[in-house]
Amino acid sequence: MSGDSDFLREMAVGSAQRTREAKSACSEAALLERARAAPQAPALRRHPAGFDLIAELKLRSPAVGQLKSVAEDVHARVSAYANAGAAAVSVLTEPSRFDGTLAHLETAVRALTPLGIPAMRKDFLVDPYQVIEARAAGAGGVLVIVRMLPVSGLRELLDCARRLGLFVLLEAFDEEDIGTMHDLVGDFPGAAQGSLLAGLNCRNLATLQITPQRLIDLAHLLPRSVPRVAESGVASAADAQQLSRAGYEYALIGSALMKGNDPRALAAEILAAGRRR
Repeated sequence: MSGDSDFLREMAVGSAQRTREAKSACSEAALLERARAAPQAPALRRHPAGFDLIAELKLRSPAVGQLKSVAEDVHARVSAYANAGAAAVSVLTEPSRFDGTLAHLETAVRALTPLGIPAMRKDFLVDPYQVIEARAAGAGGVLVIVRMLPVSGLRELLDCARRLGLFVLLEAFDEEDIGTMHDLVGDFPGAAQGSLLAGLNCRNLATLQITPQRLIDLAHLLPRSVPRVAESGVASAADAQQLSRAGYEYALIGSALMKGNDPRALAAEILAAGRRR
């Protein structure tokens, strides 16, 4: 893990432990059979206006604290996101710091599939087994964090996702990550067809604080052959409009939507602003 942090190291250790436990309960071969038998997830579709929202289900944030209780109605929330026009819904499945579970992903899939919207598993993936878990749960995509693994490990995750028909959001935090991202995008078959997204997260992994200006300052470095995603620090219609003008095709928004009283209204407002450019 290049440029690692205590936070990512903690997440990687926990992720690997969860995977070992899952493998002891269900072999990779058995899980793969389940994944291949799962119904095809809805495709990730882009709006003609050129700006879209990936809305996030996140019950707790390590930086902010509890956003919603574990009793949150997952079905109702992700349905509100979809009805507001979200292109996809990101679902946290990490349990120790985010209160996430694979059950949340499965619930989201049940709500979103009839609406034609894919769910994306957001976690700290370290093993292709976890990509297979996502597909078995019905997800249409997964998040892959560039600095979580060596390039060889990242390519294994990407190849597994490609074989299972999942889109991938590659997440970078800095210039070094973006350099690695360029190599991965260049090697990924079908990247230009929308199966790969290039994301930039403006969170400082040492302090967990966000610096929204980094989304603007580093936008020009991101690959231009695939859609670009602004992550963290997007909380208002004005933010969305600024990022759209900077060249981002998507904004991934979690905390602002989770904290608000009317997530559907905020999501719709953000989308309208981003599409005005």
